[in-house]
Amino acid sequence: MGFEECTPIQEQSIPIILEGKDLAGLAQTGTGKTGAFLIPLIERILRAQKGEGVHAFSNWQKRHCVLVLVPTRELAEQVKEACQTLVEGTNLSSVSIYGGTGYDKQKSALKNGVEFVIATPGRLIDLYKDNCFDPGQVRAVVFDEADRMFDMGFKEDMKFVLRRIPNDRQFLVYSATLNFDVLNTAYQFGAEPVEVSISRDQAKADNVKDSIYHVGQEEKAQYLLSVIRNRQPQQTIVFSNFKHNVEKLAVFLSRNGLPAMGISSLLSQVQRNRVMEQFKNENQMNILVATDVAARGLDILGVDLVVNYDLPDDAENYVHRIGRTGRANQEGVAISLVSDRDVEALQRIEAFTGVKLEALWMEEEDLAKDFQPLPEERELKTFSKSRSSNSKGPKGKKPQGGDRKDRSGGKPKSGKPQKPNQKSERSDRPDRGDRNDRSEHRDRKRGRKSDGPGKKSAPKNANKNSKKNANKKSSVPAKSSSKKSLRFDPNKYGKKTESSNASLGKKVSGFIKKLFQ
Repeated sequence: MGFEECTPIQEQSIPIILEGKDLAGLAQTGTGKTGAFLIPLIERILRAQKGEGVHAFSNWQKRHCVLVLVPTRELAEQVKEACQTLVEGTNLSSVSIYGGTGYDKQKSALKNGVEFVIATPGRLIDLYKDNCFDPGQVRAVVFDEADRMFDMGFKEDMKFVLRRIPNDRQFLVYSATLNFDVLNTAYQFGAEPVEVSISRDQAKADNVKDSIYHVGQEEKAQYLLSVIRNRQPQQTIVFSNFKHNVEKLAVFLSRNGLPAMGISSLLSQVQRNRVMEQFKNENQMNILVATDVAARGLDILGVDLVVNYDLPDDAENYVHRIGRTGRANQEGVAISLVSDRDVEALQRIEAFTGVKLEALWMEEEDLAKDFQPLPEERELKTFSKSRSSNSKGPKGKKPQGGDRKDRSGGKPKSGKPQKPNQKSERSDRPDRGDRNDRSEHRDRKRGRKSDGPGKKSAPKNANKNSKKNANKKSSVPAKSSSKKSLRFDPNKYGKKTESSNASLGKKVSGFIKKLFQ
C-alpha cells in the first residue's frame, strides 16, 4: 500500500487505540487521521475473530460493528475507500451511508452485516427509525471532523446516536480543530479520552506555502485567471464562500481557456459524484471550483494549488481549505485574493495560525488581458442548457402518426399519416356540428319528446308554464325603451331644479340673519 512510516498523528494514536482507550486527536488535515483510527480498529477486529485477547475487542460477535460518523457525503466516500484498501485480503467489509443515494441498497448492506459503517448522522438516524440499524451492536464509535459536524448543526444528532450505543464502547474523536463543544460532548457521555494534539503554531501543514494578493473586489476574476495561467498547476481547487458563485467562476474559467467544473450543494449527489470522478481522473478538466462543502473529504494527491477567491469567515475553514494541497508530505501552494471585504477574515486567520501571510505583487505584464468577463445570470442559464443538451445523445426521428406503435404493444399501423381534417378510422365520431344525437339523448333524460334531429322538444308542463309566464307579463308594465333600466333616475336625484335652488338660498340667508341678530 506504499506505507513506509507512520505520520506523527498515527504514531501517537495507534498504540492508544490498540489498548482500547478513548482518544481525542487534534491534527491538521492531510496528515493521515483516517489511517490513524482505521488501522488499529481493523487490527482489533481481526484479533478478536482469531480469539486473541491482546489488543482485541472483547466478546466480538458477528453482528458487531464500528461506527464512523462524518459530516459530509464526500468524506464518507473517502473513508470508505480508505477502509476498503486497508481491509483488502481480509473478510472485513464496509458500507457508506448518506442521503441522495439508494436507500434499499444501504438497508440490504446493513441487513447482511458489515464491520465498518461509515455514515452521515441524518441518514443513519433514518435507518435506525426504520429498524434497519441497531446501535446496540456498535463496539467503537468514531467522530471524524467533529468540529465540522458541530458547525453544520449535527450536535443533537450526535447526542441522539451516543445515547443509544452501549456505554462500554470505545470513543474516538478526530478533528483539525478541537473545540470545547467537542470535548464537552465526549465527557458528557462517559468518555475519558486521551488527548493527542498538535500545538497551535502547527495548525496548518508546514509543506503548504500560503500567501495573499491585495486586490479590489472587481479585480478578483482577473487575478484568478492570471494566477492559474502563470503557475500552470497540475490540479487546482478554487474556493468561494457563495454557492451561486461556483458555476459563475467555472464558466468564467472555461470561457477563457481553462476548463473547470463546479461542485456545491446545488448539485444532486449523482452529479457531485460524477464531477469528483472527472476531477480525480486528472484529465483536461483539472480545475475544481467548490464551496466549503467540498473542503472536507477531498483526498487527491495531485492538487498542487489552492486559490481562495473569498477568504472564509471561520479561520478553521481556512486551515481545511489549504489542507487540500500538500497531501502526503508533497509541496503545495495556497493563494488568497484579499479585497477590502476580506480584511477582518484575514486578521482572524493570522491570529489563529500565528503567522502573518506574505503579500505578493503581480507585475503588469503578468496580468491577464483581453479575457471574457464574469458571466451574467441569464448567460449561466443559457450555458447550462447548452451543456446539458450537448451531453445528451442525438435525438431520434419523431415517428409519423400512422407509424406509431399501438399502446397495447402491437405492430405499428401502416398507411400514410392522417390529414388534419380527416376522420379517424377507429370510430365514427362526427364533427362538432353534427352532434344532434347528444341533444336528443339529453332531452329523453329530462322527459322531453324529441321532434327529430336538429329540433328541440318542449317539456311536458309547457302549457302550464306558458300560462304562468303570460300572467306575469301582463302584471308588469311594458318598458318604453329597449335599454336596460337603471335602479334610479339620475335626473331625479342628481339634477337640481330652480325651485330647489331658491329654497336653499332662503335657508342660507335666514341662517345668516339669525347669526347676526
